Amino acid sequence: MRLLLVHSFLSAFGIVHGAVTVYGPHVQQPLGSQTVTAPSASYTGAATYDQTVLTPPPVPNPPPPTSFGVQLQTGGAATGLSIPQSGAFFGFSIEFSVVSQVLGLNSSFMQVPFLNLMANLRERAGSVQVRLGGNSQETATLVNSIPDGKSMEKDTVNTSNPTDTPPLLFTPEIIKMMASISALTNVRWYLGIPFYDTSNFQLQIAEVGEAILGDYLIGLQGGNEPDLYSKHGHRPSSYSPQDYTNEFGLLVNAVNADPNLPDKDILIGPNLSGTWEPEQVWDTGFATDYSQSLITLAVEHYPTDNCYAQYGTGTPRNPQDMFPTYLTHKSGQDIVSPYINSTGYAQSLGKPFVMFETNTASCGGFPGLSDSFGAALWGVDYALQMAYVNFTGALFHVGGQSDYYNPFTPPVTNQSTFHQWTIGPIYYSALFVAEALGSSNQSRVLDLGMNGGNEFTPGYAIYENGEPTRVALINFVSDPTGASDYTASISLAGGSTPAQVKVKYLSGSSVAQKWNFTWAGQTFGDAFTSDGRPVGSIDVQTVTCDQANGVCNVKVPAPGAALVFLSDQALEESDPGPTMTFPTTAYTKLHNTATIDPSALATSNGNMGTADWLAGTSQGSLENSASGFARALPSLGAVIAGALLVVRMAYAS
Repeated sequence: MRLLLVHSFLSAFGIVHGAVTVYGPHVQQPLGSQTVTAPSASYTGAATYDQTVLTPPPVPNPPPPTSFGVQLQTGGAATGLSIPQSGAFFGFSIEFSVVSQVLGLNSSFMQVPFLNLMANLRERAGSVQVRLGGNSQETATLVNSIPDGKSMEKDTVNTSNPTDTPPLLFTPEIIKMMASISALTNVRWYLGIPFYDTSNFQLQIAEVGEAILGDYLIGLQGGNEPDLYSKHGHRPSSYSPQDYTNEFGLLVNAVNADPNLPDKDILIGPNLSGTWEPEQVWDTGFATDYSQSLITLAVEHYPTDNCYAQYGTGTPRNPQDMFPTYLTHKSGQDIVSPYINSTGYAQSLGKPFVMFETNTASCGGFPGLSDSFGAALWGVDYALQMAYVNFTGALFHVGGQSDYYNPFTPPVTNQSTFHQWTIGPIYYSALFVAEALGSSNQSRVLDLGMNGGNEFTPGYAIYENGEPTRVALINFVSDPTGASDYTASISLAGGSTPAQVKVKYLSGSSVAQKWNFTWAGQTFGDAFTSDGRPVGSIDVQTVTCDQANGVCNVKVPAPGAALVFLSDQALEESDPGPTMTFPTTAYTKLHNTATIDPSALATSNGNMGTADWLAGTSQGSLENSASGFARALPSLGAVIAGALLVVRMAYAS
């Protein structure tokens, strides 16, 4: 009993193993202002959770008119409409190297937030387009198994490209996981065939992809940004569009000769980054010579880059200076302008034309810009502009923890037991566009050029069967006074004015706001807080129309975007209704954890790090610290002495 007393006494004063980690602004010092809640705290987190907040641009001078008419043609009289577009127009391009973080570990352990995010879009659009690829697809090798049982393994030592792309090994379990995701959420996939070594194409990914995914596999990319191959050291400096066309022909021959590939007409090219003009490739006969093998023509494009801040290459760019260039209709127009001829060319060949990879800026985007509400508005305008000029799809890129532009980002592995996902502004754009286009797959888009073509107040009409069904209204101006809110007076030429229209709003307090935006009253919250399901009650506002004057007056806040449904049927086509969500049965949290407001923690003893070693809360820190144990000895000695004193007193009594 007395020995047990000593043991219990020691246990009661057992040493707590741990340290406190504070998450705040990114270690890279971005060129923008930061919101600082706790100056004494140092940040060692990922770019996704960078607290940089930019300053909204001032109200334009002169300011845009705040009241104007928007007349919509009816009865098939509208001209300049796009080709019919799919509700799944807005999709995602996921860097192959982050598949296990974003999609899941295998077909039995899928990321539930990802399933929920895809289900949200499936309910609105019917399906979702997702590409797995990027630079890392070029160094990915499919193997039967990996010795440690993983489905994917990275070689982080032998990286390539300015973006430090790691070579990859992956197993068929990745493809099986994709098929499981498709069965639940109707995701349709694009994959890529490694193109660095054209003497020995690794067609295993195509063979396994076709065998397992079946109709869920849309196509296979042949070459990722080949116009950058010479710059990145993968081809000689003389590498030309004709050289790429010749090499693509080798891939066509290899696919045609492979008996394990039943679908031969599944290739995608030329996937240019913008260094070459598409016409340079068309002039080689690429699209006509390989027409039977090509399922889609595609390009990739970012409006600019932030490579200097991330990798020390290229031109330094200040996010604050760049911010206003995104908050204008001209941004989307300028991006698509070089491709308008090519979208027409693709139509003449009967081919889709997809923006295969895009986002705010290559090399991860800009802090405070790519993760702002302004980026959500930009994403809506840019995507609808692509639809208007007859792109047939647009895939917004998802990278790793160092990327600011991610539509969605899982927490880093060592935070996954107490942090959830972070949903970025581009995902909100995806929801808006999916509802704007609806699920009929017959939506045709018209750039209205409204408000005298003002670049800060763009708008689009969505037509089905010759009749307007929805109107998208955007206000890029950021003005907390309300003076820059505008009212669009919508009228139907030759048609009867409805008694009312329904309106959903994409809302934020400022173009510089980070997180907590709302779409139709629902939000995915702050950083670290989402399981992929929108939170809150759906808010669909009813606007009573002035039938006597034949107008429906819709107000759009500055900043914000409104989606106007001109009929109940149009709303029903886009309204998600109940969305299937997915539970998880995986249990990985072996110890209790506490969630603490970082600002409170940073001004408490948390910012002392290991200075107050007994205050740590993270498992294992003292076990791995000889100095910590040395500091523990005096206190431990006192505990033992006290225990022995108790024993002695017990014997004395």
